[in-house]
Amino acid sequence: MSFNIAIDGPAGAGKSTIARLAAKELSFIYVDTGAMYRAIALGLLRNSIDIDNEAALLSALDLIEVGIRYVDGEQHVYLNGEDVSLLIRTEEVSDMTSRSSAKPQVRSKLTALQRDLAARENVLMDGRDIGTEILPDADLKIYLTASVRTRAKRRYLEQADKDGACTLEEIEQDIRERDYRDMHRETAPLRQADDAVLIDSSDMSVEEVVSEILRLVSLKENA
Repeated sequence: MSFNIAIDGPAGAGKSTIARLAAKELSFIYVDTGAMYRAIALGLLRNSIDIDNEAALLSALDLIEVGIRYVDGEQHVYLNGEDVSLLIRTEEVSDMTSRSSAKPQVRSKLTALQRDLAARENVLMDGRDIGTEILPDADLKIYLTASVRTRAKRRYLEQADKDGACTLEEIEQDIRERDYRDMHRETAPLRQADDAVLIDSSDMSVEEVVSEILRLVSLKENA
């Protein structure tokens, strides 16, 4: 019987970093669903697809294959056989991901793959609607968030390390807009599941959040 952990939350809350570290501590498979959606977004961008054109979107999705492989314990994401793990972290891809992931055609393409993996393995999966839609029966659900300002500062530092040209104010505005889109989209909007544990990481270190998640897992396993 597999044990599933779902972590949801807004952009910049640190889900991927924290989920990856917690999964390693637990010897669980980490599934970065956001990376899978980013790979699809990259494919749509490369082909200049108008995602509001349903016929064009469906045709494009038929030609897009997303895969996950684990190399030395790390998840790598592939787009039509190409490792795009580093290429999917740009602001352009982030914006397209927010818009395209709201499309039911895009979501249905990945949902089956994600559920099948969770049924077979102990997984820690993070995204926007894991606890509410993808894994509604997850053994532990966590809603990880932080203030908009804190998330913007984190993203700004990441971009600065990559010679990004965006200002802190621009990134903060982008995060506010993305939050609104994610929380108000018709398909699987971002929200905290009724049975999810809220963790606000605004004033917490990565290590403190990981420790809290491990504590919650222990409580569930010993209940």
